[in-house]
Amino acid sequence: MLRRHRDLVGRRHQKWVRRAIFSLILLVPALAAFNVFGQRPETATADSGPARLKLYAPERVRGGVLFEARFHIDARQELKDARLVLDPGWAEGVSINTIEPSPVGEASADGKLALDLGHVPQGDRHLLFMQFQVNPTNVAWRRRADVALYDGETHLLTIRHTVTVYP
Repeated sequence: MLRRHRDLVGRRHQKWVRRAIFSLILLVPALAAFNVFGQRPETATADSGPARLKLYAPERVRGGVLFEARFHIDARQELKDARLVLDPGWAEGVSINTIEPSPVGEASADGKLALDLGHVPQGDRHLLFMQFQVNPTNVAWRRRADVALYDGETHLLTIRHTVTVYP
């Protein structure tokens, strides 16, 4: 019995199996250290004649973490009733903690989150911050989280965005 358990007689291959499993466990934090599992924000831009929209948000996040998205609107023409419309992916499995500055109004636009920003004069900029927390049980692979800018009912532009949520 001692030879089998202490000296691993007949079980030499198991030592390498244990080492391989332990190495895989160590691989997860090593990959996280190199930002494979996310949170580094990236910038996406969409341009149209009346306005430009920049989105600064991560495309990969981990369950349970907090993250921020920044929406930057440059009005090249007067926007009388600026409205951001966010796909359901922005809120699915995610808690919205804060929206600053607070929008003039919030509504549903065919199941999407519509944020009324009000008047943005020509040449002005509007900067909107949103803070989120990913629910720990949420897992998603390339969930659609597009954002569209409207002036009243007129669609100006759309940024295609996806979010991957790691466990």
